[in-house]
Amino acid sequence: MSIAESELVLNNDGSIYHLKLHPEEIARDIIVVGDPGRVPSISAYFDRIEVQRQNREIVTHTGYIGSKRLTVLSTGMGTDNIDIVLNELDALVNIDLKNRTILSNHTSLNIIRLGTSGALQPDIPVDSTVMSTHGIGIDGMLYYYSSLKDVYDREMTDAFIQQSNWDANFPRPYAVAASEKLLNLFSSGHLSGITATAPGFYGPQGRKLRLETTHPDLNEAISGFRYNGQRIVNFEMETSALYGLGKMLGHETLTICAIIANRVIKKYSSDYKITVKKLIEQVLEKLSG
Repeated sequence: MSIAESELVLNNDGSIYHLKLHPEEIARDIIVVGDPGRVPSISAYFDRIEVQRQNREIVTHTGYIGSKRLTVLSTGMGTDNIDIVLNELDALVNIDLKNRTILSNHTSLNIIRLGTSGALQPDIPVDSTVMSTHGIGIDGMLYYYSSLKDVYDREMTDAFIQQSNWDANFPRPYAVAASEKLLNLFSSGHLSGITATAPGFYGPQGRKLRLETTHPDLNEAISGFRYNGQRIVNFEMETSALYGLGKMLGHETLTICAIIANRVIKKYSSDYKITVKKLIEQVLEKLSG
């Protein structure tokens, strides 16, 4: 059955609406970043670039390191942007855009998010890097998809709600695991733990400027969570949606973040760009090796 024009929105040139890309313009290995300015800093390592595209905050470069084809793409900030990017990346490889029909042969993408985040444990050093074994979303976005019930960790979710005494007025959390394949590929050189994903930078992450927060002890409640020897080690704004949508759509996903601040000991990196640069080089070496 054909997907309606109002649901699968395309541009006049047949490209997918927000990404402005055609299927042949993305690689099967994709690095996603929040900051559009970080895209050229990654593609600078490419031996050649064959696609450069920009629409709003979404910048895409596809090219080669040696014979390895890679795409780097900026998502902007937040799980709402991840919703757009993941659905449209999937459409590029799993929907016939011309006929608006789902392809019979499924294509799985490897999607690695390189980000920045704040540590929620005192022993996670600033300027270290953390690989997210799970994402716990406190944003509520994935509850709009019925398939969430098939991919989220119900026991971890329930334990988090109970231990944190979760406010019933907040969105219901959900926990989703990273890709085992990608965790194994990038297992060395990084700390690891659970990542909490918030729907905002200030109140939803326990920051107070001029507005009082509803839950003044939010960060303590989150950092105190323990489950089967695991703990939440950092806070950011994209991972839970990346993991959940990735699993629902059949893609491999992983987040690795540079720790640019420690929220517990109130320390901020003097130059986090050095850590980000090192992280980029490590990931590119693994993907192109």
